[in-house]
Amino acid sequence: MFETGLEQIKSSTGRVLRSQEMIINMGPQHPSTHGVLRLELVVDGEIVVDVIPHLGYLHRCFEKHAEAMTNYQQVIPYCDRLDYLASMNMDWAYALAGEKLLNIQVPERVEYIRVIMAEFQRIASHLVALGTYGLDVGAFTPFLYMFRDREMILDLFEMTCGARLLYNYIWIGGVSHDLPSTFVEKAKAFCKYFRPEIKEYNDLLTFNEIFIKRTANVGVLPADVAISYGCSGPMLRGSGVNFDIRRDDPYSVYNKFQWDVCVGKGEMGTVGDCWDRYIVRVREMEQSINIIEQALDQIPEGDVMSTIPKRIRPNPGDCYVRTESPRGEIGFYLISDGTGTPYRVKARSPAFVNLSVCPDICRGYMIADVVAILGSVDIVLGEVDR
Repeated sequence: MFETGLEQIKSSTGRVLRSQEMIINMGPQHPSTHGVLRLELVVDGEIVVDVIPHLGYLHRCFEKHAEAMTNYQQVIPYCDRLDYLASMNMDWAYALAGEKLLNIQVPERVEYIRVIMAEFQRIASHLVALGTYGLDVGAFTPFLYMFRDREMILDLFEMTCGARLLYNYIWIGGVSHDLPSTFVEKAKAFCKYFRPEIKEYNDLLTFNEIFIKRTANVGVLPADVAISYGCSGPMLRGSGVNFDIRRDDPYSVYNKFQWDVCVGKGEMGTVGDCWDRYIVRVREMEQSINIIEQALDQIPEGDVMSTIPKRIRPNPGDCYVRTESPRGEIGFYLISDGTGTPYRVKARSPAFVNLSVCPDICRGYMIADVVAILGSVDIVLGEVDR
């Protein structure tokens, strides 16, 4: 037994290290940890024996902040800061929970606007995920191309609500602004421009031989393991599980559009590997374009603020609402005690749940593979460490 003096060396889980094992800390400053996260790696040479994620470096106290607000509507700027790469999706999920408590039915135009914004946000989020994933495995050019295209989506958000990252746009009962007069025209122009760009990404990165070698058959997550951990979003669908909340537990007006759920098929290796999780996100961007184009063509007229309540004081009760964010199932559980202040706010974070599977999918791979595996999970620490 490897000992220092009289003490055995142990990992943070209490596991006693064998003589050939050692501990390496990856993060919280490591450039590939996608935020302030520390991975405690137990390694045997270059082989990963165990991974212990350590959180707490970015604790936001979101839930307690939300419960200290004097109005349900005041919580929305805090929702923006959960998954700050998908703020529209965070706001929408919380707004739906508030509307369920208040029994509010928003105008149809609001529903269409929310779908359009959420799908644009999905594309923008996936562009960050895919671009930074290319950086993780050594490809710099795709990152520049993807951030260039993401800027065009942020331009659309900015012209609508004045913000490029944290929007405070989707409110309980409606949205803060109607679409500008030129929005539909510019949104359609972007969709037309963006479709060929996805092929360019595939030529640059997806089917690049080096990229495939780094991601295929690496970090394999079997479907049963993904389900038992409660994984969702591209993590779950990358393992071949055909489940999407937008279709299988429908909300808003998603049931009015034609689109497909993308799943991993093991095209380059094993179902549920890093490449499968990557390609699911690429193909989801194509499906988001399909949804957006249909919504832009069908969007009705109406007042987007007519059902925003001047005073929010729900009857005592509770509710849980879930939606499909770019990272999976974002859920909000609200408890009302009949006052204007939320009694309890609980966020169910998909990135937090997906991160918990890391130890299972990292064991037995090389240290360099941990970078590729973690990047394929696509975590945002603002949501993980909420």
